[in-house]
Amino acid sequence: MNITAGIYKGRKIIAPDENITRPTLSKTRMGVFNTLYSLLGDFNGKSFLDVFGGSGIMGLEAFSRGFEYVQVFELNKKSAEIIKKNYQILGLTPNLTIGDSTKLVKRLNKVFDVVYIDPPYKSGLYEDVLENIKGNIIVLESSENIDITNYEIIKKKEFSSSILTFLKGKN
Repeated sequence: MNITAGIYKGRKIIAPDENITRPTLSKTRMGVFNTLYSLLGDFNGKSFLDVFGGSGIMGLEAFSRGFEYVQVFELNKKSAEIIKKNYQILGLTPNLTIGDSTKLVKRLNKVFDVVYIDPPYKSGLYEDVLENIKGNIIVLESSENIDITNYEIIKKKEFSSSILTFLKGKN
């Protein structure tokens, strides 16, 4: 996998075993950040939370594109080690918390500018996280439409294997 844009554009990172994670495709990553740019403009000074880190690619894309603060949650210890390695490849230190994301979001006292939620598809975890997360813009990557209550849909994009839903968050 390669970072698609920003100061680390083209840099290669390690992907975890596909039995552990489902890395976000480059076309989808570009769709996420292009839409975020149209909504937020410049990313300087902004914060980004990747609730289900996987390989760490979304956080690295966020750093590469100018986000000032990136936090990553990951439950799987093997994936967490790969996230650490991927950040080290770029000379960065991850703000990585290893643990159950559905529990970690309940303890957050920070409101993020962007919250990215991409758990294993059909896991039922979207609703648990949405119930407890605070953010200005929330991005869901899913394989199907998710029941979204208490949120306003800003934009929706469909790709061949995923749906991106951009929500106005609650603070």
